[in-house]
Amino acid sequence: MKFNTKLIHGGISEDQETGAVSIPIYRSSTFHQHKLGAEPKWEYARTGNPTRNALESLIADIEDGKRGFAFASGSAAIHAVFSLFSNGDHIIIGNDVYGGTFRLVNKVLKRFGLEFTVVDTRDLTAVKNAIQENTKAIYFETPTNPLLKITDIKAIADIAKDNNLKTIVDNTFATPYNQNPLTLGVDIVVHSATKYLGGHSDVVAGLAVTNDDEIADELAFLQNSIGSVLGPDDSWLLMRGIKTLGVRMRVHQENAQAVYDYLANNDKVAKIYYPGNPDSTGYEIAKKQMSGFGAMISFELQAGLDAKRFVESLNLIDLAESLGGIESLIEVPAVMTHSSIPREIRLKNGIKDELIRLSVGLEDESDLLNDLKQAFAKI
Repeated sequence: MKFNTKLIHGGISEDQETGAVSIPIYRSSTFHQHKLGAEPKWEYARTGNPTRNALESLIADIEDGKRGFAFASGSAAIHAVFSLFSNGDHIIIGNDVYGGTFRLVNKVLKRFGLEFTVVDTRDLTAVKNAIQENTKAIYFETPTNPLLKITDIKAIADIAKDNNLKTIVDNTFATPYNQNPLTLGVDIVVHSATKYLGGHSDVVAGLAVTNDDEIADELAFLQNSIGSVLGPDDSWLLMRGIKTLGVRMRVHQENAQAVYDYLANNDKVAKIYYPGNPDSTGYEIAKKQMSGFGAMISFELQAGLDAKRFVESLNLIDLAESLGGIESLIEVPAVMTHSSIPREIRLKNGIKDELIRLSVGLEDESDLLNDLKQAFAKI
């Protein structure tokens, strides 16, 4: 099946009991076992639930993986994946990651003896130099949050394989619509499914996918043991969102290109971060490994212009955290999504106080541009 067809008919698209084309929401916490010790398919909802199982089958299909796992949030999915490793293991991690991932690594995982080295994963030499005897994995985002940096996925996966390491990619910004890291040699893909996969700002969820049977068995054990599973109602909402991912992403990206073109010709904008920027260092790699450039744009205002006044002057575009919803959302990472990262580290990594991140939604293009124009006029 082609991708857009797979979104609708992939995974378990029909209820086997009734023929319903929308998988029912199974709210039962436990299941009747007709024979003692017979290892039934369903026994307890933390271990497995038919609605969640349908979602997990769907994400595995659209990421070209073997098995998927649904969690209560993107952070919960990332935590479960990092739980594959043990005290004393070393992980190379990208230097431009979501603030919540930074917080999880530095405030939680290091307490349990995991070791991390932060590098710019675009620099393949730096990645190779960071490998130690106890290194077990390389973790990165591409495009990154919030600077939209592009890492060559296959190049990193090749380095990892040469050194017997696992590769983990956060594919939230690109989505499976634009990028399938597993087909490029990655071992595990994670998503904050709250974002584009859900697509309607009405569900919080996380997903992990792998095409490695051994990793899948370990993730299934961790998912059950840690217990941060996605409930059946949210699983159903997420499946409904995924089915329209293709049509949504087409409009998201058309609008994003129009917004980029406007910002690129705006003398109040100092710098733009967008994978579709032909002058960006990652442009050629993005063209190679992505089918589209996504709908996330970050930009810096010219020195002396007030970012706070700008974002508060918008009428249509919502000042809010998160991204990937049908509505356009704008935020200032230094104050909002990345505030957990110390300022000196933020600045070192290029996240300035004036940086603004925009998630371009599905509104009419002209309305979006008019809202930006009137906000720029006020600064």
